Amino acid sequence: MSDHPPSPAAFAPTSAALDAAIAAVDVQAYARSRNHLDGSVTRLSPYITHGFTTIPQVFARLQQEKQLTLEDKLAFEFGWREFFHHVWHHSGDAILQDMRAPLPSLRYRADLPDDIRQARTGIAVIDRAVTTLYQTGYLHNHARMWLASYVVHLRKVHWRTGADWLLGHLLDGDLASNHLSWQWVAATFSNKPYVFNADNVARYASADWHGPSSPIDVSYAALEEIARTQTTLEPDADLALSGASEPLLLAQPENPLGPVQIPATARIKLIHPWMLDDAPFDGLRLGIIHLPFHRQFPWSAARWAFVLQRMRAVTDQIFTGDVHALAHLLAGAISVESTVTLNPGYGTALADLCTHLRDAPRQFPHPEKPCRSFSAFWANCKAPISEGVSHRGWHRA
Repeated sequence: MSDHPPSPAAFAPTSAALDAAIAAVDVQAYARSRNHLDGSVTRLSPYITHGFTTIPQVFARLQQEKQLTLEDKLAFEFGWREFFHHVWHHSGDAILQDMRAPLPSLRYRADLPDDIRQARTGIAVIDRAVTTLYQTGYLHNHARMWLASYVVHLRKVHWRTGADWLLGHLLDGDLASNHLSWQWVAATFSNKPYVFNADNVARYASADWHGPSSPIDVSYAALEEIARTQTTLEPDADLALSGASEPLLLAQPENPLGPVQIPATARIKLIHPWMLDDAPFDGLRLGIIHLPFHRQFPWSAARWAFVLQRMRAVTDQIFTGDVHALAHLLAGAISVESTVTLNPGYGTALADLCTHLRDAPRQFPHPEKPCRSFSAFWANCKAPISEGVSHRGWHRA
């Protein structure tokens, strides 16, 4: 395997690729076609997740160039991402556990079956989704929902197992958006299980994704009955597509990065994988890869390549290891600054090491009290913005 596996061409980790993606956004077409797998989605999520840009920056540019308003569906979807981060802010690592009681009297397996990992379930929409995930590091939001629903409700795999697996393969894998979306499907962050059937797939996907006469070609009521009982749908290998080999998930970059040298009285900016902007800085820009996090949430080689290519471009040096080991090297620095992240381990290390820690920028106001539903969050956000108050501060777009 090469030292730097190529990232999917659609997501080059460069400022030029980001600019082109923003320029290509069609706000009206997004509203009309976003639910279709070939619809006019933005494909900005890898760049937002990894901090090449922020939602406020994208929002401002789209307001100026595309006349984006709060009434547009795209603004609403940006709100969903900030809602998930709002829940993460208030709940912390609790988002990695059931946010509410699961469906009663059900047992979920802790492992992901090989036929799902290998795209050999015999259900075209699932096998296509898994193959696309491995090939591109990306899935349309509708395909993510179908895949999660199948894994949790029809195969009785615990949502956390599926969420961790998907997170590692997605270039835009955002812990809050991903894990809370899986919980929304599983009904541990919603009022009912999300199910889909062959008619739904036929409406929004091309023919090679369809599932006529397959186990999902039944009514919603029948599928919800399966979701609420211990019944499972077993794979049909005879109907499987050609299958796919799952890329390895790696707890660290394939090749170790060299040691760092830090001047004793330097101004330091710690740049982590979720703040890969190219803003100028008068000091040493030190990239950090905190391996305790990645041992818990490993990434594919393609995601490592995407992040590290960008990190090399916007830093002077990169440290790989337990970031707390930098404490003695940073002790003599004039200042150490960074931007807050809630990713486990990274957040604690930054709080311990930094003299100046900035909040991550937000487009919408941050409710002081936790909102347990998006509708409550959105109502709270829209009111002050609509009154002309300026606020600074996935997933689905």
